[in-house]
Amino acid sequence: MGTWKLMATAPLGLESIVARELTRLGYEPTLVENGRIMFAGDDDAIARCNMWLRTADRVLLVAGMFRATTFDELFEGTKALPWEHWLPKDAAFPVNGRSVKSQLSSVPACQSIVKKAIVERLSSAYHQSWFDETGHTCRIEIALHKDEALLTIDTSGDGLHKRGYRTLTGPAPLKETLAAALVDLSRYEPHRPFADPMSGTGTIAIEAALKSLCMAPGRLRTFAAESFSFVDHAAFVRAREEARDRQIRQPLDILASDIDPGARKIAEVHAQKAGVLFAIRFETMDIRAFSPDVEYGCVVTNPPYGERMGSDKEVDALYQAMGQAARRTPTWSWFVIAADPQFPRKFGRKSDKNRKLYNGRIECHFHQYLGPLPKRTFANQNTVERENN
Repeated sequence: MGTWKLMATAPLGLESIVARELTRLGYEPTLVENGRIMFAGDDDAIARCNMWLRTADRVLLVAGMFRATTFDELFEGTKALPWEHWLPKDAAFPVNGRSVKSQLSSVPACQSIVKKAIVERLSSAYHQSWFDETGHTCRIEIALHKDEALLTIDTSGDGLHKRGYRTLTGPAPLKETLAAALVDLSRYEPHRPFADPMSGTGTIAIEAALKSLCMAPGRLRTFAAESFSFVDHAAFVRAREEARDRQIRQPLDILASDIDPGARKIAEVHAQKAGVLFAIRFETMDIRAFSPDVEYGCVVTNPPYGERMGSDKEVDALYQAMGQAARRTPTWSWFVIAADPQFPRKFGRKSDKNRKLYNGRIECHFHQYLGPLPKRTFANQNTVERENN
């Protein structure tokens, strides 16, 4: 079993979160930059990272990197790579592409050049000129950035946000990977109460439960690399065994509430499919009624906003009601993703911290309002430091 050069992709603003996840899994990031995190690993790394990464978009195998300012350079650089190591005679290998700030700006032309170069390399290796591409699919991407060509093979297949539990749709759903990132950024710990008082179809609460119970986000689905001839299939067997072994059962205080009873029903279905229905309390409730009788909790929520849904007046009134709810819960920490640059003013308080993120293509800020820590955690300085990072 060899070592591969691998890359996890991430939405802008979440690279450090993915890098931290990789470190927890035992893989040291070698490069962290816009949208991608490089690291090295074997077949087990491919399986484990697809199974366990909660906030990454995909796990890619890096086939090669080289400078390409002309089509000839792109062709020869691609042809020089050992494609026969990855692609059997019958493999289907569609080529996608993108180009940013590069002389080779025509993406269709770059895709065509890469495809022709791979075919020529395989023709030489297999001594045949025609490939039916009837076997398993290896999706290849050519990404050009400032004249640097990066060729990758997608080991994930469907994006990692497709966990397998969200089978129904509601208005303006939040991607599972982004929801998991918001939970991670909140530094929520399972001993604390957790609430999403505008939970919609339940994604944030479900991701909080999955993390708290050490449930692998990819355990309900399959991945493209499971059909690759060059990846040891036993690696995925081991990854699934690890996922089963690491699951824990512990009491959690997680509330998912929403004013829409239809959304609540969808959320319950999703929680059932995710295997965490027992861990979440679902309620139909207006944010104006949110007044928990426990202290030191954590709210993480994705309220409706103008670009997604609702009129401006409705959204403004909602933000004001959220601020009032926060003032009723002075020991709770609140974490809110919002696209409105005036959110802090409408909420009634400047955020202690905020972080620029993207919900799809919508630029948002993740506003963080930090409440006091429970008294028992002050004895643990490490916990205090984690809460305030």
